[in-house]
Amino acid sequence: MSDTLRGKVAIAGIGNTRRWYAPGRSAYDQLEEAAFLALEDCGLKLGDVDALYCAHSTSGLPVLNVAERLGLGPKLRHADGTMVGGASFLFHMRSAVSALNSGQCDVALICYGSNQASAGGRLVPMPDPQPYEAPYKPRYPISSYALAAARHMHVYGTTREQLAQVALAARAWAQMNPDAQERGPLALDDVLSARMVSDPLSKADCCLVTDGGAALVLTRADRARDLARPPVYILGTGVAVSHRQISQMPDLTTSAAAISGPAALREAGLAIGEVDHAMLYDAFTICTLMFLEDLGFCAKGEGGDFVASGIIAPGGALPVNTNGGGLSCNHPGMYGLFTVLEAVTQLRGDAGARQVAGVEVALAHANGGVLSSQATAILGAAATL
Repeated sequence: MSDTLRGKVAIAGIGNTRRWYAPGRSAYDQLEEAAFLALEDCGLKLGDVDALYCAHSTSGLPVLNVAERLGLGPKLRHADGTMVGGASFLFHMRSAVSALNSGQCDVALICYGSNQASAGGRLVPMPDPQPYEAPYKPRYPISSYALAAARHMHVYGTTREQLAQVALAARAWAQMNPDAQERGPLALDDVLSARMVSDPLSKADCCLVTDGGAALVLTRADRARDLARPPVYILGTGVAVSHRQISQMPDLTTSAAAISGPAALREAGLAIGEVDHAMLYDAFTICTLMFLEDLGFCAKGEGGDFVASGIIAPGGALPVNTNGGGLSCNHPGMYGLFTVLEAVTQLRGDAGARQVAGVEVALAHANGGVLSSQATAILGAAATL
């Protein structure tokens, strides 16, 4: 995104089904409901959509399925089904900014749905077995994240108590969010004594397994200003990929967020210290800690002390995962789109009891695969233009 594109595209509408356990509703039911909610939010209709972006963990042809389901096929001028795991939707956002500004489309819909919890609560087996790792029968994907956590502990002295602070901060935010799935009390000992799933990560270090649907409507800023809700401007985006198998990750303690984050900030013309609010993909507690480091909120190796200081919890100087995150709010298999929804909600001032005062710049970050793909978006309110 060049300087001439900064703020030229806006998020006009958001949709969130908030159905974390909905037996009888398919993944496409969740997606369709979220899409209509996003269109209603901004006052547009399905007939206005001429660009479709979607990804799905259980469909090899998601764009075709969704276009058929919504009746969009003949109307579409642009479509993108890039699939890089949970970060896919921020990859889509970057693509949509270019398409909208080049005139290839006028209204872009980014959407996702999942029935992972009500369909059995397990991830569907990968269609692409990993040849160097399969013989060891890892628990996918947690064994990969546990490997990264163990390495971070070995190199930097990070402790389980510090990782637990990530889960505690997420729960504290969730307790202010009436839509969060888990809002009960959570103490340090609860995290440390939880059943070990893949050492050093316990059940309390792992995200929820939920259903859910989410959608965004994007359009050019000049049009968005005439729609029903205050536009949230896309100031910069960055994407990066580094590996498929965790055994091929160049450095187990550093993700490609170290590439996507600075790239998004450069496009936005901002420094990391100007970010008021951050939404980080927290599939596991180690994710939040690593992304804080890789994005530049603290130095590499200092993430443990950083989170233990209380800085990311309610009342801290850097509000992180204010909806409760994947650890306590929801996580329907591919969570990336939900980081954007909460960032938009905060920038609009619509977050209720968890609203952070004075939010003008928000960072939404998503992760895919096993720390494999990373995508960052810098979003701003009107005051940032």
